[in-house]
Amino acid sequence: MADAIERADMPALKEELGDLLFQVAFHARMAEEAGAFDFADVANALAAKMIERHPHVFGSEGDGRSAEEQTQAWETLKAEKRAANGASLLDDVPMALPALMRAEKLTKRAARINFDWPTPDEVLAKLDEELLELREARESGDQEAIAEEMGDILFVLANLARKLKVDPEEALRRANAKFTRRFQHIERRLAEMGRAGPQPLDEMEALWVEAKGLEYP
Repeated sequence: MADAIERADMPALKEELGDLLFQVAFHARMAEEAGAFDFADVANALAAKMIERHPHVFGSEGDGRSAEEQTQAWETLKAEKRAANGASLLDDVPMALPALMRAEKLTKRAARINFDWPTPDEVLAKLDEELLELREARESGDQEAIAEEMGDILFVLANLARKLKVDPEEALRRANAKFTRRFQHIERRLAEMGRAGPQPLDEMEALWVEAKGLEYP
């Protein structure tokens, strides 16, 4: 769906929304047959949540709070409910999220109780620390330690993205698209020269720089 939105491909977006709606209807039907809830219950619960979360929008007179203040009030209410149920602040961060996105959301949750670095500078310092630990892991030859340190680096990068107000998933999608464009330029240029298969790295790097020049003359 994200790809269809990014490409402004309305037919593809319509298809993806249909797939999503099918999943909602399918699981609601399974729940109905199990006597748990039905599609109407799903819709009503969503409407009730929106009304509860945004009284400044749906209330007849509003409560005088700004949207930002209301959002904070909503988060406070959810935190109180979690505490009353003995739940962790992190419990409802979905496990099914892409790992990079989940890392960003985990750090965002922790920041709600001030478990957070004040500025991006401290996160950058942490990144330097993790890079040093990765170098040490490489020197040891311990593959499990290398994997662990790589995970720590990716987690810190997700946190840094949050501090810089950058969506890490979107940033990585854009980087993937950029790499694809430039690599395909290399492939086209090599094909024009009648060359196939592995090529000298310095020559391919020159074509990479050529691709960059076409994008940013």
